[in-house]
Amino acid sequence: MGFLDKLFGTSELEICAPVAGKAVPVKEVSDPTFGEEIMGKGIAIRPTGNQIVAPCDCTVDLAFDTGHAVSLIADFGAEILIHVGLETVSLKGEHFSVKVKNGDKVKKGDVLIEFDREAIAAAGFDTITPIVVCNSSEYATFNTYVDKDVNPGDKIIGLKK
Repeated sequence: MGFLDKLFGTSELEICAPVAGKAVPVKEVSDPTFGEEIMGKGIAIRPTGNQIVAPCDCTVDLAFDTGHAVSLIADFGAEILIHVGLETVSLKGEHFSVKVKNGDKVKKGDVLIEFDREAIAAAGFDTITPIVVCNSSEYATFNTYVDKDVNPGDKIIGLKK
């Protein structure tokens, strides 16, 4: 962060890709809870990877036993939900392995969930993965960086209060 960024607060708070794949607008998610931004603004990733990693330094708010989703509180206050696939809760944890527990402090890039993308798709589930900021209304600026291939750690959302 440069001197002017500190002085004027022009730098964005960053949420990075939690999984490798193609970053797309959240409106491409067929589930209206995500696609219509009912839970908040965000993006989605069509995954090519099989790991969900922390998108920033944060605390695990809720690690679902089924492994299909994780709720995080970023150190800078964003409430982030990462949902692996659509309707995947009905798999009851099959093809998922949760690597964290509620209350864990994690660093950007730490593994949160491992999943078998191919098996989930073969079971008939859409693997598109929404990443939603549930308190997005608290941010004056909400920029998304989509329509590109991303790797874990690449910036996908930029926020300013």
